[in-house]
Amino acid sequence: MRFEYPVAFEKARDGTFVIKCRDLPEVVSQGKNAEDANLAAEGALQAAMEYRIREGLDIPSPSTARRGERLVSLPPETAAKAALYLVMEEQGLSNVELARQLDIDEKEVRRMLDPGHATKIPRIAEVLRVLGRNLRIELI
Repeated sequence: MRFEYPVAFEKARDGTFVIKCRDLPEVVSQGKNAEDANLAAEGALQAAMEYRIREGLDIPSPSTARRGERLVSLPPETAAKAALYLVMEEQGLSNVELARQLDIDEKEVRRMLDPGHATKIPRIAEVLRVLGRNLRIELI
């Protein structure tokens, strides 16, 4: 499971860039130049993913990039939380059930999934191992 989504960067008449993501329709933003548009795309993607986790919504798999689209990655911390969220969903685990498996308080599981709470990636990787998965960070 990769957290790189295809994003379209359309140049507007005024020279700014409009940003849209087919997989996550709520990702719409703009940038005044290419560099600003890239940062806006990353921020909009992160905000959309955090919203989906917080609200318990589906996280779609990234589709293949089409002509004119670029792949934009989630920040590692957000990607790790999204991975944990998806594995829990895949295995039908609630926060309470996962906490019981890990012999920890349910609040700790809630914090691990909370986009606003700083959770160390090694801790999420450890929990994913318990669930039979491995977290890998890739340098491109």
